[in-house]
Amino acid sequence: MKKRIAHIEKLSQLAKAGEPFVVVTMIETQGSSPQELGAKMLVDSSGLVHGTIGGGKVEHRAIEHATQMLIEASKNREVLEWNLNRDIGMTCGGIVKFFFEVYNREDWQIVIFGAGHVAQALVRVLQNLNCQVTCIDTRQEWLDRMPDHDGLKKLWVDDLKAEAAKLKSTDFVVCMTMGHSTDRPVLATIFKQNVTPAYLGVIGSKSKRGALLRELQTDDGIDREVAEAFICPIGLPIGSNQPAEIAISIVAQLLEVRDRQRASKP
Repeated sequence: MKKRIAHIEKLSQLAKAGEPFVVVTMIETQGSSPQELGAKMLVDSSGLVHGTIGGGKVEHRAIEHATQMLIEASKNREVLEWNLNRDIGMTCGGIVKFFFEVYNREDWQIVIFGAGHVAQALVRVLQNLNCQVTCIDTRQEWLDRMPDHDGLKKLWVDDLKAEAAKLKSTDFVVCMTMGHSTDRPVLATIFKQNVTPAYLGVIGSKSKRGALLRELQTDDGIDREVAEAFICPIGLPIGSNQPAEIAISIVAQLLEVRDRQRASKP
């Protein structure tokens, strides 16, 4: 009972955090098996988070498969059967069957670099939508101004580039840090990772875009074709320069890009 409660509690924490993860359940066994029927474990992109299906080679293989499901994003559910001797290389001759189920895959993941005035307004608009937002800043006091919400993760860091290196191709990324000098390292890191986010926008003017393009090429060594892959200015051409109206225009553009991408998928 304690194991089941601990599993449910951890499952709830992961679900609220919004990051995709996999529940692996042992649904059938024949002969010798490393764990009892119904054993579960939780796996995210970093590996095992909670629980066990028996440890050793079979658990290692299951973790590898779960993390690959998160990377490839082609399946949300899958049943696999392994012969422990033939498929896993274990001396026992049992057969195990696992059910892999991905959670939080369909959630709309939005990552905001910066927690300033426009970001504050942007987060408040996004909290009305079905999405998961991560706001990243080096200033704890600005993050503290944002209202707590199940769909919001407030992340204090001392290095924005380290978080930029973790982005995925499914992320919608909005860069609105303290200024030009802190926006550019985020962009440069993204481009050097060979990952193209679903949306990559930087708040600012056309002249700022031009300056960023020049510096990304001359100072960071980014090819022009790659460096051009960001939107600036961001938002639809509506409203005034008030933070709330800018936020609405940005969300409208995010929705436009999201819906266009969804419509293009088979």
